Amino acid sequence: MARVIPSFSPRAESFRSFITNEFEPLLDSEEAAKLLRIHPKTLQKMARRGQIHGTHIGKLWRFRASDLNDWIFRQEQAS
Repeated sequence: MARVIPSFSPRAESFRSFITNEFEPLLDSEEAAKLLRIHPKTLQKMARRGQIHGTHIGKLWRFRASDLNDWIFRQEQAS
């Protein structure tokens, strides 16, 4: 559950927008590529080019399943 910040200061209200109820786990390149049925190197190349949203953590790429779903939805809308 999300923590509630007491509203004793005017700044407390601005912090409420940053509270999230759930954390979405990140997928590594192999897991994400398996969902899309493409090679992990192809997915990494797409992320480097900005075609699909990915996060570079250290030397590794991480992907949110919701970002992959959004990308698929955009591809369907484009065709």
